[in-house]
Amino acid sequence: MSQDKLYRYLFENADVRGELVQLEESFQSIVGTHDYPQVIKHLLGELLAATSLLTATLKFNGDIGIQLQGNGPVSLAVINGNDEQQMRGVARYQGELADDATLADLFGKGYMVITLTPDEGERYQGVVALDKPTLAECLEEYFAQSEQLPTRIWLFTSEHKAAGMLLQVLPSQSGDNEEYEHLTQLTATIKAEELLELDAEEVLHRLYHQEEVRLFDPQPVSFKCTCSRERSAAAIRTVDKAEIDSILAETGKIEMGCEYCNSNYVFDAIDVEGIFANQSAPNTQQ
Repeated sequence: MSQDKLYRYLFENADVRGELVQLEESFQSIVGTHDYPQVIKHLLGELLAATSLLTATLKFNGDIGIQLQGNGPVSLAVINGNDEQQMRGVARYQGELADDATLADLFGKGYMVITLTPDEGERYQGVVALDKPTLAECLEEYFAQSEQLPTRIWLFTSEHKAAGMLLQVLPSQSGDNEEYEHLTQLTATIKAEELLELDAEEVLHRLYHQEEVRLFDPQPVSFKCTCSRERSAAAIRTVDKAEIDSILAETGKIEMGCEYCNSNYVFDAIDVEGIFANQSAPNTQQ
């Protein structure tokens, strides 16, 4: 089975579009470098699949971020992606978390922020409450508020894989949602094990074997962290040098870690002098 791919498809006889995403390596890259409890892995898997699906709805080149926040034991869960389906993500939490914890258990009074950042044009941000039982239902509420297009989302996660589907009415003059409701009922019969384990073509055939479906070439999905030694050096340059010198005097080095991939960048006094002289820090330590 080919994993880490996003599939787009259209129904020839209905103004409805669909997406299907199946993820394994990208999912494991996000959760594998952290000692997350199972419920956090499950949450990040659903969030990763959802971000991939939403990224595919973008009509521009740029970035998207889906961020969950609240006053519960989980203070943050976020997946960032772009139009090239390059993803990264992280979660922050405190205390013990039950495997069967709900969104309300995890976030308390929480909300979801979806940020769209085009390479060209204005940034857009939408906010919806995490007041539904599932992440999929909260995302559907976002579409109802912002896109005003009927949209259904299905999200599943197992120990090693994440997957999702999206069905959405295309803008049209007919205003007839009868076909959409029919296709929604068909899609809702999908089982987690089918979407997680079967080839995408087999899943679509099982669901829509009586429909005319146009399937487009899949787009690969991958994990990509944007951290680097150069970016860390640039961040050091924004801090007052006296403060940096104070840290060096105390510890002998400046360490900067990345939450997304757990990379660690170390700078000594010579590196720091080079940074503040607008020189590239030697790439000898990591």
